[in-house]
Amino acid sequence: MRRPKGEVLLRTLPFGLRTSPLSSTKLFSDPVHGFHAVPRALLPLVDAPEVQRLRRIRQLGVGYLVFPGAEHSRFGHALGTMALLGDVLTSLEAKGVRLSSTERLAALAAALLHDVGHGPFSHTLEHDLLAGAPHEAMSRALIGRMQRRFAAEGSPLAEVLALTRRIFDGAYERPFLHDLVSGQLDVDRLDYLRRDAFYTGVVEGQVGVDRLVKTLAVLDDGAGERLVVEAKGAYAVENFLNARRLMYGQVYLHKTVLAGDQVLRAALARAKACLGDAEVASGTSDALRFFLDAAAPDLGSPAVQEAFLALDDAEVTVSLKRWRRASDPVLADLAGSFLDRRLPAVTRLPAVPDADERWRWVDAVAAHLAAQGIGVEHAAYYLAFGETKSTAYDPDVGAIRVLERSGSVQPFVGEHLGTGGSGRGAYVVHPKGVRPAADTAGAEE
Repeated sequence: MRRPKGEVLLRTLPFGLRTSPLSSTKLFSDPVHGFHAVPRALLPLVDAPEVQRLRRIRQLGVGYLVFPGAEHSRFGHALGTMALLGDVLTSLEAKGVRLSSTERLAALAAALLHDVGHGPFSHTLEHDLLAGAPHEAMSRALIGRMQRRFAAEGSPLAEVLALTRRIFDGAYERPFLHDLVSGQLDVDRLDYLRRDAFYTGVVEGQVGVDRLVKTLAVLDDGAGERLVVEAKGAYAVENFLNARRLMYGQVYLHKTVLAGDQVLRAALARAKACLGDAEVASGTSDALRFFLDAAAPDLGSPAVQEAFLALDDAEVTVSLKRWRRASDPVLADLAGSFLDRRLPAVTRLPAVPDADERWRWVDAVAAHLAAQGIGVEHAAYYLAFGETKSTAYDPDVGAIRVLERSGSVQPFVGEHLGTGGSGRGAYVVHPKGVRPAADTAGAEE
């Protein structure tokens, strides 16, 4: 008798999909993880406008200015994160961890929705548009919005999302689920490292995901079920942490990314200062103008949420294209510089500059701008000091725990220096060719 096609396909599916009946899942093709299955019960979440909006937000913000392939979106990352969590939960269930159908769906929904609160260009404008509020705060607000909508429709997803919020907040009595969504060894990091390495072509960021997935376990130590990694997975953890450290140095904190971030933020700051000008106001998209006008938006307000959901990379880009024709020379220059990739220089500094050194930089930039016909009072738009911090692993913030073969649990300690500690560095963003006369501390890059 011929074998049914569905059974043949099930036997060939990657790890993590074989236990899912095809009638209850939908397959998505992912160049990073291959095919993965999404429970049909969660498809209304995937199709929700809050999630579909993530297609229009680049995962790496302005990273495409450095890496031509870095055009991937937050939507792909959201699906990939959910797929990895599905694989982890399948592996844990095979080891005896019991999950109800609601717990599984709620955890998968938390993985899907963890970044739904990201604004345009991801982290670049995160604190500029929401008055310092992190994207997680908006994610929490939007999950609540979706829960209320599904409740009004009488959908069982409302109950799922109620549990999703508790998992997201770390308020559920099974804390390992929160650890998997938001921890030092979570599926969010596992996906974005592998995904970002794939699209940037930085091979050092490749992570052995399968080994990590299969060596995760859950241990109840009396204080609750917590996530641990079996001793045989310790080297995979170390490789993961090294990959994260290298990706920060080569991608996330790349000097041109820092420069692009600064120009984009400066353009929005100048547009905000010029909103009283009818020309600038009319050239700014409605959704963007809403947040440039708002001092401290209430994230729980339906009006704020509606305006935020209208914001994406395209809204900002269209505004930039209009601003480059503005009569204000500073706004026009900044907008054109970003669109045409005429970016400033970045000089690494050995230490955070003191007040005297900062003023030397200000004087040098002001003199340069004066020669260009731009008032010295605008120097702040062309000069920025910053400090980078990249921590591959911080044992003081939810240490990774290793389940030894003896049954004891020990905090993870990497054997190589690259896995621990934090990398800090000071830098200044400034016009190319401009340096303080007495400055010999840094090297322009």
